[in-house]
Amino acid sequence: MIEVLRYFGLPTNYSTQGVEIDAMLSWIHWLMLILFVGWGGFFIWTLFKFRASKNPRGDYKGVKSHFSRYVEVAVAVLEVILLVGFAFPAWNSRVEGIPPENKAVVVRVVAEQFVWNIHYPGADGVFGRTDYKLINKVDNPLGLDRSDPMAKDDITTINQMYLPVNRPVIVHLSSKDVIHSFNLPGFRVKQDVVPGMTIPTWFEPIKTTLELTRELAQTYDLDSSTDTLATDLIVSISNKIISEAIQYEIGGTTVTLPPGKEISIMDLIQLKSAGVEQISVQPKTEIACAQLCGLGHYRMRGFVTIQTRDEFDAWLDSQAEELIEDEEDDWW
Repeated sequence: MIEVLRYFGLPTNYSTQGVEIDAMLSWIHWLMLILFVGWGGFFIWTLFKFRASKNPRGDYKGVKSHFSRYVEVAVAVLEVILLVGFAFPAWNSRVEGIPPENKAVVVRVVAEQFVWNIHYPGADGVFGRTDYKLINKVDNPLGLDRSDPMAKDDITTINQMYLPVNRPVIVHLSSKDVIHSFNLPGFRVKQDVVPGMTIPTWFEPIKTTLELTRELAQTYDLDSSTDTLATDLIVSISNKIISEAIQYEIGGTTVTLPPGKEISIMDLIQLKSAGVEQISVQPKTEIACAQLCGLGHYRMRGFVTIQTRDEFDAWLDSQAEELIEDEEDDWW
């Protein structure tokens, strides 16, 4: 309860810079509260002091003292000092303090209505060439030129971002159409994405998705001793997403629930009737669009999975193997 009051109900922090940001937000809100109480009290005092019953006739001579002017100037100067004192350190930390790319995981995120296109540079650490003429919404939404040697090992995903824990992450943001806003509340990241511009932002995760799952399990009274939950725990997992693909048959039809899909009550009913007893779930660490970007804005949601470094390296290797298999299939 103390933490909630201290940080005014902010969500749990999952990044290194989040501690500093939360502290700054806390100070700002306390100062706003002091100003609100102070000016509110002054307003009530003036209403009482200059009430009509005590001052039946108006005084048109005006105030001869300049004290109020000095107070107004002092308050304005103090507010400017506070604004500069908060703004410049925050700007330096977030904009000028971006770590070197050779010590970070570098990812491109290209927003479009209504998906997040995620682009990793591959083993060579260099992003391959892109060409708008090659853009295909189904097979190649980024227009990646696979004939470029630097692009052969590039990895792309849609709405699914995988990152390692305890390592800086630099995200280069751009947009294919309208203004979007890249928002990761748990990591204290929010950056507008403007067409025609590439805007960097960065953060460093401090908790894996599994650690977060266990924390939420304690918070929501879930079973933290296992990574799976029984399908009859409808209330417990109604706000979770599937972490591993599930295949089952119902009515002679094979149904696949992909990773990242939010579990609905209908899914649970079908899984139960199909005899599926356990499913692997995880909390929703969403990439939300915080800018109204069109009629489908509500469904522009991606998901972030934070892994250990070994798990992240294994994921990169698996994606590289899939690229090799796809290339061999295309050759045949």
